[in-house]
Amino acid sequence: QVQLVESGGGLVQPGESLKLSCAASGIVLSEYIVAWYREPPGNQRELVAEYITYDERNYADSVKGRFTISKPLAGNTVYLEMNHLKPEDTAVYFCNVAHRELAAIKYWGRGTQVTVSS
Repeated sequence: QVQLVESGGGLVQPGESLKLSCAASGIVLSEYIVAWYREPPGNQRELVAEYITYDERNYADSVKGRFTISKPLAGNTVYLEMNHLKPEDTAVYFCNVAHRELAAIKYWGRGTQVTVSS
């Protein structure tokens, strides 16, 4: 059974940092493209960051230079380090994986809430 479990969310003040984790089980993570999405209150889910390879990582314009997606060579965990957080970063953050060769095979985590407020 495939599971993606996000953790690390919380309530922080503007300018602070958080590091989200996504622990995957039931799959070999290297066989998947990994991404973080977020769903702000009342808005659609949007792509935040995508890890294709170490040298090919894509970010939404709104988070470039502040967020970093990473995936250690060993292990089945993906991270999203978020610095200089802003109130507009408030959202539920979801981990997503899509199989590299069979893109129709996708899995989602249940999400973790990030709230940025003073």
